[in-house]
Amino acid sequence: MAKFKVGDYVAWNSEAGHVSGTIIKVHTKDFDYKGHTRRASPEEPQYEIKSDKTEHVAAHKEGTLKKID
Repeated sequence: MAKFKVGDYVAWNSEAGHVSGTIIKVHTKDFDYKGHTRRASPEEPQYEIKSDKTEHVAAHKEGTLKKID
């Protein structure tokens, strides 16, 4: 079951440092992301997050994200 939902505000670490943004999509089955198949399931969902600063959309597993109030 997904720990986060669309609209949640989260942070994660990237090569550029700490990044924050809003979840725009929750994937619970495999999906295509930038030409690559990303694995997801109801037990291990992946999230698409839109960055606050750059508006870049990233896909991450649940374990890399931290919810911000």
